[in-house]
Amino acid sequence: MDTKAAIHVAIVDDHTLLRNALAKLIESFDNFSVAFEAANGEELKQLLVKKYIPDIILLDVNMPGMNGFETAEWLYKNYPQIKVLALSMLGDENTIIRMLKLGAKGYILKSTDPEELELALNSVMKKNFYLSEYISGKIIGGLNRNMDVPDDITFLTEKEREFLRLICSDLSYKEIAEKMYVGQRRVEDYRNTLFEKLKLKSRVGLVLYAIKNGIFEV
Repeated sequence: MDTKAAIHVAIVDDHTLLRNALAKLIESFDNFSVAFEAANGEELKQLLVKKYIPDIILLDVNMPGMNGFETAEWLYKNYPQIKVLALSMLGDENTIIRMLKLGAKGYILKSTDPEELELALNSVMKKNFYLSEYISGKIIGGLNRNMDVPDDITFLTEKEREFLRLICSDLSYKEIAEKMYVGQRRVEDYRNTLFEKLKLKSRVGLVLYAIKNGIFEV
C-alpha cells in the first residue's frame, strides 16, 4: 500500500483473479492505492482490526460466508466513515436497492469499463454517492414496490424539498449550501433530519426517495 496516496481502497471479492486484476487497475489510477484484499465479509472484519482502515471498500454482493448484504450492514453500524461501493454481476433493481438501503454509496456492475470505475471511486469519495445512468434506469421501475418510506411529502418543509432536489445533482454539500444561501452545517442538518424522517441511511437513499415521489424527475 502506498501511504502517500490520498485515497485508499480495499477490495472484497471471493474471486482471486478478479481481485488481483482490480487491484492492479486501481493502483494505476491517479491518487489511488489498494490497502488490502479480502475474500468475504468475515475476512474483511479480521483485516480491518489488523490493518489500515481504508477510505473506500469495493464490495462484491455475492460471496460465500458473510455476503455483501451482511457486510454492508455491518460496516454501516461499525465503520460508518468507510464509503462502500457495491460491485456485482447482478443488475436487478431488488439487489441494487437493497444494497443502497444498507448504506452503500453507489453500485456498479463487474462489466463496467475502467473509466467508469475510476469515475465511481472519485464520485463516492468526493460527493458521497455514485449512480450511473444505467443503474438509475434500472432502479426507477422498482422504487414503488421496494421503498418502504412514506409516500406523502406534505410533512416535508419547502427547504427540505429544495435540498432533496439539489442532492439529486452532482453538487457537493458545500455547493448545495451555496445554492441554498445557507451554511454547510445547516445543509448537514437538513440531511440528518431527512435521514431520521424517512428512515434512510445515505445520500443515494435520499435520491431514490426524491425520484420516487416526483420531487426530482429523471
